[in-house]
Amino acid sequence: MRMTPRLGSLFLLCIPAAAAAPRSFAIDGNRSTASAHLGKTGIGSFAGHEHVIVAHSIQGEVALDTDQLSRSSVDLVINTRSLRVAEANEPAGDPPQIQQTMRGPKVLDVARFGAIHVSSQAVTGKLVSPEKYQLSVICELSLHGISKSFTLPVELELHGDTVTATGKLVLKQTDFGIEPTSAAGGLVRVEDEVPLVFRIVARAAAQ
Repeated sequence: MRMTPRLGSLFLLCIPAAAAAPRSFAIDGNRSTASAHLGKTGIGSFAGHEHVIVAHSIQGEVALDTDQLSRSSVDLVINTRSLRVAEANEPAGDPPQIQQTMRGPKVLDVARFGAIHVSSQAVTGKLVSPEKYQLSVICELSLHGISKSFTLPVELELHGDTVTATGKLVLKQTDFGIEPTSAAGGLVRVEDEVPLVFRIVARAAAQ
């Protein structure tokens, strides 16, 4: 049967348009931040002090589909050797010693486990105001050779070619095979639960 121009146009209208690919954004390591707060516990904790650990090497990619958020994803890697103890409020000379312990075989063991890897498994969310989204990201976090899944609330903003995502996650060191360090014969211990705060900035990848 020969198709007339009119029938041909109607036929094309019935074919669903192909979904646009999610936009790809490269994480800007110079503008992104991630930090962990190490609290203290134990009967001698009044004599100890807390620490803030800062990541200085964050890489990865964000894929964002604003029409269908479930098609979005994130893949992020932190180099464990880039973790530093923030010097603010630390006694002089302490940060290097703390870093040495943190990187050693009893804690992160960076010689064997050189990266912390976060990858999304599912994304849901909604637009809450122009260019601002509330997301719930089910992600897998690999640390110290062990992987665990978490549901992570994320606030995401899109401004032109830049995406900014912020959020907080609390994890337990023992879930990843890490025994919290102690001092003063065990009277002061690092808390098992560690709050992690992040602000990830990513720019649209060059076409």
